[in-house]
Amino acid sequence: MTETMSQAATAADYPVDETSTISDALIQRVEVDPQAHLLSILRRGREAEVSAGQFLGQVRAVAKGLIARGVRPGQRVGIFGPTSYEWTLADYALWFAGAVSVPFYDTSSDEQIAWMVSNAQVRYALTATADNAERVRRAGADAGTELGTFTWEGATFDELIADGRSVTDAQLEAARTAVAQADPATIIYTSGTTGRPKGCVLTHANFVQTVQAGMMQLPQIMAPGARCLLFLPTAHVFARYIEVAALTSGTVLAHEADMGKLTSSLGLFRPTFILGVPRVFEKVYNSAVAKAQSDGRGHIFRRAEAVAVRYSQARAAGRIPVALRAQHAFYDALVYSKLRAVMGGQAAHAISGGGPLGTHLGHFFAGIGVDVLEGYGLTETTAPVAVNVPGRAKIGTVGVPLPGNAIAVAPDGEVLARGACVFEGYLDNPEATAEAFANGWFRTGDMGALDEDGFLTITGRKKELIVTSGGKNVAPAPLEDVLRRHALISQAVVIGDNRKFVSALIFLDPEMLPTWLDNHDLPAMSPEEAAGDERVRAAISHEVDYANRTVSRAEGIHEFRVLPNELTEEAGELSAKQSVKRKVIDERYADVIEDIYSQPNPNQQAQPAPASGAEQGAPRRGRH
Repeated sequence: MTETMSQAATAADYPVDETSTISDALIQRVEVDPQAHLLSILRRGREAEVSAGQFLGQVRAVAKGLIARGVRPGQRVGIFGPTSYEWTLADYALWFAGAVSVPFYDTSSDEQIAWMVSNAQVRYALTATADNAERVRRAGADAGTELGTFTWEGATFDELIADGRSVTDAQLEAARTAVAQADPATIIYTSGTTGRPKGCVLTHANFVQTVQAGMMQLPQIMAPGARCLLFLPTAHVFARYIEVAALTSGTVLAHEADMGKLTSSLGLFRPTFILGVPRVFEKVYNSAVAKAQSDGRGHIFRRAEAVAVRYSQARAAGRIPVALRAQHAFYDALVYSKLRAVMGGQAAHAISGGGPLGTHLGHFFAGIGVDVLEGYGLTETTAPVAVNVPGRAKIGTVGVPLPGNAIAVAPDGEVLARGACVFEGYLDNPEATAEAFANGWFRTGDMGALDEDGFLTITGRKKELIVTSGGKNVAPAPLEDVLRRHALISQAVVIGDNRKFVSALIFLDPEMLPTWLDNHDLPAMSPEEAAGDERVRAAISHEVDYANRTVSRAEGIHEFRVLPNELTEEAGELSAKQSVKRKVIDERYADVIEDIYSQPNPNQQAQPAPASGAEQGAPRRGRH
């Protein structure tokens, strides 16, 4: 298989750290400057600074408390709560106690938590709230285990710190150094989009060496004095990687769990780079469009958007015409600077992972002065295995391999990975581990292609590839990416496997709906009313037609249904990284799907027709 694969690799042309653990890396950072500002706590509209030395002192004190309560090196301890300073403190305290952290998502079901508790043999858990603690204890009981818990809400870690006063520095150091780089640091469970979550065992080496590679690849971003606001779920591998990367590199780290407060927290903290999944950037874009339209400046925004995209494309090509520079400067003062201000005003870069962003949004953000560097990775690769680099990024790709890592594309198009970032296997699941590797390469399950410069493009998930009854292979992701850019659309799920044509379920965005209706001089209506309104359907039909222009006729969407609800993680329809759980959607919306395919094929003619429900005529560029 390897003889016919295309491959790309990046050599580690620096001394690779083959001995440090995550706790060693923090100690080394503190030794550089104990007084350096390392973390910020954002509360009640104020920013409280925490120095490197202060954080290390708190970590050691909490770790002693854990040891006093019976936590031992190698023991697996749960963490359950929203993204917060305390979550990161708990994570590092566990590592200093020699333990292995097992994060639970806020949105995990009781059944999922019971499975993780049982599978990882968790006996103790640190939780944010009493409700979290009760859920963990109940899950433990369901799994036949009595769990000890500690809740940090209210009294923070004071009680645990008090318990730890009987533990000496020597005892703490013995526990901390009982762990080597090759030992497990954490067990992170996969999102379970296609079945029961699997526990990915990630070692200290995975984190330390992958963070070192990231710092070498992105020195302009992860460096002392840089600032990052972490608002992704800390249980997710992407957030965990950024957490360790920030505290290893000296980047100032702050947290925000409440997405309703995100804009104000961005303005307060003013990060130098932003990270998120594509849906975050889609929301920023759609909100900007809606606000411009509600202010009567929609036409100005659309012109500014077009200029931003052309400017980014021209810059990538190496030549920006003088007239375009002038237009860009005009709209920078009028539009772009205001958008950057919403993101805090000093973010020149953003990192997007967890799914494809799409070339249009990539060029749009680059054109307004925020280069979105797409990266690629999975839980099994400790987050990034590839990322774009400032100054030599290719929008639409996920970049080149991190130093010390390699990527290949198998003859069937599957992306393979190997190197420092790749995990060793799934917890107590040798069959799944064996299936995940081929000739030393980790099989990602994603489909992609490498260009002549070693840049990787992801085209979709292998298991999500649609094969119509006519034998046409269709990747749903490109169509879905285009559709989600419309303000009305929260999620789009393209279907058609073993069916006679491709169709889509369109889920409305209830948050954006009122503004869109007002901007289009339509009366207020509920999502249920909007789903059946012909004017709403016509707008979505135009968007479907626009998406169909990006693919061949056989790959296009020929029928769609508008659903009034938004897919959510809480309902089990989305994973923690906001990926659609297609199996759940297929089951939950089986009646709607059957209704679509019980109708005659809407595209039997030789000439392509608009998707069912579409107005005749070409879709316009200003679609929102």
